[in-house]
Amino acid sequence: MESLCVQCCCCTPWTRTLEQELGRRCRLLRFCWDSPQDRRDEFLRTHGPSVRALVSGGGSGCDAALIDALPRLEIIACYSVGFDPVDLAWCRDRGVRVTNSPGVLTDDVADLAVGLAIAALRRIPQADRYIRAGHWKANVDYGLTTRFSGKRVGIWARQDRVPRGWKLPVARSTTTTREEKYKPSRTTRIALQQFNWQPTATFLWWRPPRRRRGAGLDVFEDEPDVPEVLTALDHVVLAPHVGSGTRETRRVMADLVLGNLEAHALEKPLLTPVV
Repeated sequence: MESLCVQCCCCTPWTRTLEQELGRRCRLLRFCWDSPQDRRDEFLRTHGPSVRALVSGGGSGCDAALIDALPRLEIIACYSVGFDPVDLAWCRDRGVRVTNSPGVLTDDVADLAVGLAIAALRRIPQADRYIRAGHWKANVDYGLTTRFSGKRVGIWARQDRVPRGWKLPVARSTTTTREEKYKPSRTTRIALQQFNWQPTATFLWWRPPRRRRGAGLDVFEDEPDVPEVLTALDHVVLAPHVGSGTRETRRVMADLVLGNLEAHALEKPLLTPVV
């Protein structure tokens, strides 16, 4: 492949391996799309006509204007499961292929979900701060926490990922189709459409304050901005959207990006096609 444009600057540890492999296999153009408009325009004027492939993170995407600025663009490989910021309709019209990195995050996300649940109920972050502050040594009362084992678990999608060994009863929902998502639920405690699908609003109204034992959150509405109403809650454990953030999974995601680009260059079927 003549020229490959990486839309987001590869500067963090979990993208370095992918960047190195891309640089070894093709002519790599590094660019951060958060740069000022004049720098973006200059970059596209200089390199746009030669770019045939683009690697993008899930949050950056590729809109119609960018696609038009890359007249030879053939494929967009998303280094993510999500591809919402990519203008799929425009890609179809232009004949641009799109791939993503699905099916490799489930275990890591499940691990973190269980970890957040236990951390919230057993107040593990608070226990850590308690020791570091010298309260244990000073014989300050720590208090009791809440048991995780035996609690009812509601799983949105992958019911087969129920944690084993904790004897957790599973709460099932009647929602099975896209249309039913917008109907009042007959079995769940929350009608999500009442809160316009806003996770923060849903959480805040979830249960009466005296019955909230804790919550663990990894995804937020306006990242990286987290509402103060959440950061002020002591019973909430927060993570910076790192559900898939393990070396093992990011390596597999990188392999999918590279495999899709190689398949396209060799005119073979794409591994994980979206368009």
